[in-house]
Amino acid sequence: MSPLSQLVLSRIREFLREPAAIFWVYGFPLVLAFILGTAFRNRPVESIKIDVVVTDETRAEGEKLVARWKEKDPRLKVELNSEADALDRLRTAKTSLVVTPDPAASARYRTVADDNQPGSVLAKAAADVLILREANPDAKVPEATQAVDQSGGRYIDFLVPGLIGTNLMGGGLFGVGFLIVDMRVRKLLKRYLATPMRKSDFMLSIALSRLLFTLIEIALLLGVAHLPAPVGFGLTVHGNWLVLGLLVLLGGGCFAGVGLLIASRVRTLETASGFMNAFMLPQWLVSGVFFSSDTFPAWLQPLIQLLPLTALNNGLRAVVNDGAGFEALLLAPGGHWTGVFFSPLVVLGAWGGVGFFGAIKLFKWR
Repeated sequence: MSPLSQLVLSRIREFLREPAAIFWVYGFPLVLAFILGTAFRNRPVESIKIDVVVTDETRAEGEKLVARWKEKDPRLKVELNSEADALDRLRTAKTSLVVTPDPAASARYRTVADDNQPGSVLAKAAADVLILREANPDAKVPEATQAVDQSGGRYIDFLVPGLIGTNLMGGGLFGVGFLIVDMRVRKLLKRYLATPMRKSDFMLSIALSRLLFTLIEIALLLGVAHLPAPVGFGLTVHGNWLVLGLLVLLGGGCFAGVGLLIASRVRTLETASGFMNAFMLPQWLVSGVFFSSDTFPAWLQPLIQLLPLTALNNGLRAVVNDGAGFEALLLAPGGHWTGVFFSPLVVLGAWGGVGFFGAIKLFKWR
């Protein structure tokens, strides 16, 4: 057998002898996906909080108003308070809207909302409908909207590709780079130096074995997510499975290359951990793992799109949720050909290529 295949097999045997490593590679991502998917599982709006301003003289009329509104919209949670208390509750996000009955106003009500609270938008829309229906009781109301809960638009559909990208990044850096630094600290690399082993074979064997573990991990994650509730989340891959596999291989290779580059000269585990966290933490925040990267300012978007985790997450979501094929490899979000510079193939290939070939040049056994 070739030296490369022998090295890969030795890494597999070493991994299988460590039950704790098996749990952290295969068990923990499933536990994390289940916890996050359960916490953010799609569910209807529980209540819409509205405060109605009343005085001692108008409290009886306010109670009648609350009864009418709750009958027409069961989602409402309406409380009667003084103006000062209601505004203070709005300031502290204990309510989403303050409604003040005012006969002098054109709509007979004045409303105060906080634009920084997402719930205020929903509360304002609900209150506006009720106010209009009070002013025009004979007006026809649209039929109830049919509720839709389909794979592709739920939060779990957004989350699973982000978790896949995060696992690939963590596996590439800690499963490859951290391992090599640990071997250097334990003086194991000095023993390899005495063998007729090429640096490229050694580093490639580490990357390939880790990629093999990661492929099994991603298959388990997708398999569990595909199962129907309550065991899984009913996730459906709408695009090309082959392209999804190519993206996983490309992402795994990219982050393995970066891990090799970080580990090529580092001599302590603390330094390696610092470099890896400095590389990963910004991408956890801005690369669209738990929320869309579009929330960041436009001037920051070119830098965010050049990050490898951003490109990988965009490609994975294009395949899983948008039904994309091979174009997911070549085009950035938006689909225009000029986005090829921010495409997964270019961004991940550049990061991985620089990482691997840079590691070969800089790597030291000692």
